Amino acid sequence: MSEKATNSNHPVTDFRNLTSPIVDVRSPSEFCQGHMPGAINIPLFSDFERETIGKSYKKESRLKAILNGLKITLPKTKTLLEIIHQTTKKKGVLNRSLRIYCWRGGMRSNAFAWLARTIGIETNLLKGGYKSYRKWVLNQFDTDLPIRLIGGKTGTRKTDLLNSINIENIYVIDLEGIANHRGSSFGSLGMKKQPTTQQFENILAESLDKFHNNNAIEIWLEAESSNLGKCRIPNNLYTKMKKAPILEIIKTKNERVENLVNIYSVNSQTDLKDAVNRISKRLGPNRTQEALTAIDNQEWAKACEAMLDYYDKCYEYELRKTKNITSIDISGLSLKSSLNKILNENLNPL
Repeated sequence: MSEKATNSNHPVTDFRNLTSPIVDVRSPSEFCQGHMPGAINIPLFSDFERETIGKSYKKESRLKAILNGLKITLPKTKTLLEIIHQTTKKKGVLNRSLRIYCWRGGMRSNAFAWLARTIGIETNLLKGGYKSYRKWVLNQFDTDLPIRLIGGKTGTRKTDLLNSINIENIYVIDLEGIANHRGSSFGSLGMKKQPTTQQFENILAESLDKFHNNNAIEIWLEAESSNLGKCRIPNNLYTKMKKAPILEIIKTKNERVENLVNIYSVNSQTDLKDAVNRISKRLGPNRTQEALTAIDNQEWAKACEAMLDYYDKCYEYELRKTKNITSIDISGLSLKSSLNKILNENLNPL
């Protein structure tokens, strides 16, 4: 079988600008730790096989590692070719190209690319591999960013307001949506599984790159603590957020309680009680018991009120550290009217 399809190596920016499917040929655990958003995992080696080859490289020689790699890969050739064919076939039309990467852009991606080219697939390799992509990701957080934060006490529907913005000059990044976490002890309830911190950074970096490539002049984010569950906001970005001006949203306590009840009352009583117990030391024994009893009795408003005082004090403590604050009262307004009032506010330019 002759090898006619071409093979090219691309730096990160050029590689990202291509439109063909992305294949990550690293082991499953490497992929789970972090990968290019949109990539599919077609591992050349399992985690155990990768470990075995790595040991032979360190303890014996590079040649021995290559021979072990071939011994493992050759029996898989037919299966890999079938997977490659299915990956490039969409709606009955064969896409004649793939983007491929491994950790450093070395043997694994080159071996997989050779295999793809034997069935006529054009291959585009990432120069420097995933390691170079991670360097690009971290560089995105070093750039100057025109950030404005949306702040407000728990239950003011900040995330809903942000996600309703659809005007050209404001670019919104939903940190909680990317992290699959609302940022409190209750933040994971009703949410999908969280990405790793590394994958959170990858998705966030792609969002920042989209901002640089559109017509927006501001980035609006929700004011957050440095951690959203197990996802940590990159230090360089978080430092910029701490210096950014805050637009504080104000709503009545009754409205906030109603919003929180709508969000959290659909979760199981066990999950809600577990979340209360996680912050029991900070709530204190009286408020903890009050909240737990209210959950047992399905008195959702009472359960929220038992914890709001604690969360409000935390918010007020953090707010005192910020000088550049503009407050806007949207009590009693619908989401649409609230958004119109916020966007018509005469905000100081960034």
